[in-house]
Amino acid sequence: MCSTCGCGQPGDGGTRLTVVHDHHHDHDDAGHGHGHGHGHGHGVEVELEADPAQTRTVLLEQEILAKNDGLAAANRHRLQERGIAAINLMSSPGSGKTTLLEHTIAAIGSRRQALVIEGDQETLYDAERIRATGTKVVQINTGAGCHLDAQMMSAGLAELAPPDGSLVFVENVGNLVCPALFDLGEAARVVIISVTEGADKPAKYPYMFRTADLVLLNKIDLLPYVDFDVDLCLRLIGQLKPGARILQVSATKGTGMDAWYDWLDQL
Repeated sequence: MCSTCGCGQPGDGGTRLTVVHDHHHDHDDAGHGHGHGHGHGHGVEVELEADPAQTRTVLLEQEILAKNDGLAAANRHRLQERGIAAINLMSSPGSGKTTLLEHTIAAIGSRRQALVIEGDQETLYDAERIRATGTKVVQINTGAGCHLDAQMMSAGLAELAPPDGSLVFVENVGNLVCPALFDLGEAARVVIISVTEGADKPAKYPYMFRTADLVLLNKIDLLPYVDFDVDLCLRLIGQLKPGARILQVSATKGTGMDAWYDWLDQL
């Protein structure tokens, strides 16, 4: 089990990587040894003494994240060499990441090729939706894991084989905690919050918002029907990251999406 976030319980079935085709076939990720660069289910043994138990645990977590950061740096170097921009999309479940991607791919496809790595604990549902746009997509199912990591990213990129100069969108597992801890080698981090969530989410999950390069406030078309304090939400984000770039959008209605596309053009 990962001591950093507690995910990947023994017996969870491991990480699986699937390339979604018209007649899709599964690639059981046995060769990737569970996929996690931080030792889930690999029987890592740490001899804990009575007094320094907490200290030893902290050291283990530091080693886990250091290994992931090294793999992420290698991913980033390879992508930069080929002019490929990877965007790590993070949010809680149901914020509208997949819908945002569907509309984004349709809008920018004539300007720049976009490919997708989908992260979910189970199912191919979101990957099938992306595949319906005509875009190549790889699904990574993490089992009990609550985030993608740099080793999974590397495996996904190997299967995806993005061409030089393309965009790679990574739809991370829906979770406002663990994905923020794990660098994938991305060029930018985008956090999506929807008006159907609490406006105080930034205060509750500060690290996620503090590390974001861009925050999208999504589903603003629903503001007349929900109790969401926009000013409070924007103020909390600004307190965590002064000068944070925030765009208010509705992926379904298209409101504010041109500003999102313009931002992507700069990557």
